[in-house]
Amino acid sequence: MNAFLEEFKTFALRGNVVDLAVAVVIGAAFGKIVSSLVDDVFMPIVGILSGGVDLSALTWTLKEASDTTAAVTVKYGLFLNSIVTFLIIAFVVFVLVKVMNKLKRKEEEAPATPPKPSKEEALLVEIRDLLKR
Repeated sequence: MNAFLEEFKTFALRGNVVDLAVAVVIGAAFGKIVSSLVDDVFMPIVGILSGGVDLSALTWTLKEASDTTAAVTVKYGLFLNSIVTFLIIAFVVFVLVKVMNKLKRKEEEAPATPPKPSKEEALLVEIRDLLKR
């Protein structure tokens, strides 16, 4: 049993597992931010552009409600809402990746600092400078 716990500890504290856990937590937080952006910022704009239509309220009634059963409806408005949400999220992620790639390219294109001259080269430069004098 002790060997099993030791093996689990080695697995759980491995760098990749910890990195994955951090990515999941950050991804969940980012998901909330993007959901808020879509629901609270973009969807009202989409509602105004569509003439005030609330997509989530669009339904198709298959069977009317009776005294004992609820109505059977196809909520296609929620589906449309999910499609719009997906497209907005995909666009936001695309823009973020594009910006990150641009920043990474700038970092790669930055000129590298010239390497320090070796001891021999430094000595030769010193000799040359002495000869010039």
